[in-house]
Amino acid sequence: MKEINGSFEPRGMRFAIAAARFNEIVVAKLVEGAVACLRAHGVSEDDIVLAWAPGAFELPVLSARLAESRLYDAVICLGAVIRGETPHFDYVAGEAARGIRHVALSTGMPVTFGVLTTESMEQALDRAGGKHGNKGWDAAMAAMEMASILEQLPTKE
Repeated sequence: MKEINGSFEPRGMRFAIAAARFNEIVVAKLVEGAVACLRAHGVSEDDIVLAWAPGAFELPVLSARLAESRLYDAVICLGAVIRGETPHFDYVAGEAARGIRHVALSTGMPVTFGVLTTESMEQALDRAGGKHGNKGWDAAMAAMEMASILEQLPTKE
């Protein structure tokens, strides 16, 4: 039996980060975590591109363009949707998740989901470098692992 596992040594790989500017105080910390993770694993600054979308709802179209360019080995989506007093949260969070999943499936490229969906700003900050770690770092780890796995999979010509 052949077993295929991802590695966290992304030599020569390029990564795009699609980040939502809304709730930027949180998202900037997620970006810091993702970039720190990639750099800690040997990815050059020249091999990281950061593109900003207005909000999480726009991440699917931005990540689609980045993935379709084939200039990157993976796209890391980062954002923060914090529940308010209206159902807006449900629409934005759900559509962002569905859209990002669709991009990954339709392009065959790893597109990781680092979009926080929290009840409060405190919960968001706790997950953006606070007491619950940095989900930007986690999304970058998933991107490296998936890019490595897909690179190893055979293709039929």
